[in-house]
Amino acid sequence: MQHAQNFYGLPVLTVPPYTPATLLPDAASVAWRLQTGPYATDEDAEDCWERFTSTVELEKVRALVLGHGMDGVSRLTDLRSRLTGLEALFLGDMEDEEEMISTIDQSDLAPLLEAFPGLRELVVRGGDGLDFPVTGHAGLRALRVESGGLPPEAAAHIAAADLPSLERLELWLGDDDYGGGTTVEQLAPLLAGDRKPALRHLGLQNSPIQDELAAALASAPVVPQLTSLSLAMGTLSDEGAEALLHGQPLTHLEELDLSHHFLSEAMMLRIWTALEPAGVRVNLRGRQEEDDEGWGDEDDEYEGSGRYIAVAE
Repeated sequence: MQHAQNFYGLPVLTVPPYTPATLLPDAASVAWRLQTGPYATDEDAEDCWERFTSTVELEKVRALVLGHGMDGVSRLTDLRSRLTGLEALFLGDMEDEEEMISTIDQSDLAPLLEAFPGLRELVVRGGDGLDFPVTGHAGLRALRVESGGLPPEAAAHIAAADLPSLERLELWLGDDDYGGGTTVEQLAPLLAGDRKPALRHLGLQNSPIQDELAAALASAPVVPQLTSLSLAMGTLSDEGAEALLHGQPLTHLEELDLSHHFLSEAMMLRIWTALEPAGVRVNLRGRQEEDDEGWGDEDDEYEGSGRYIAVAE
């Protein structure tokens, strides 16, 4: 995992120390990163927040990235009256050297979503303690949760939430041993498609039950409304791919991402032959290529199957 360099279409700028407000860029022109620790100055979170709130025009801030050491939800809700233009938020932007993804603390996001009705994009890295117990949010357009183990209750709450403007949803479901364990049944409201009518991209990724998810998606009502679908980073085998090929048509998709898979060469050829002529961009990038980039871990194998997800601890 690496720090975000761009977020919400804006370059990410770490709040610089000891810089007069007159020398800072326009507050709306960058995504502001706040962090402590090895990649930042030698100060605590309180000092970092104080420096940010006293030098940056908070009313003009559109995007925030919170990294190592930054307490997020409660601090942000306290600033709701000043962060009136906030549209995008990244919680937990940390590299592995700072903290492993399975140990990044998160929390109940309901107060945050209630405090910022204008929020358009939310990215969360880490699932420890995460929950999403909200009935809905009218403005959210993109939601991504990167996790080595997404708590099943959080996944179920996201699946059940009414998010009428949501266009992109990406969930890294993760490993049972790191807090995951989401079932297909818990995702049923999402697969039904009626609570997220604007959804165009769906990623159900990094899962040890990728074959079960593929079988469910083969007949899921949400699929016809999508333009792209991702089952990447997981344990997809020929069994799951067979279900996709024998299910409802996928030729309306612009992209199908199956990277980091466990497919045979014969199955890859069948998928390619079925979808590429229809104009579907199919990503069948292999595990070794992803592992070389620091995603995979050969030790995270599932006993008896020899298959592993891309990101766990």
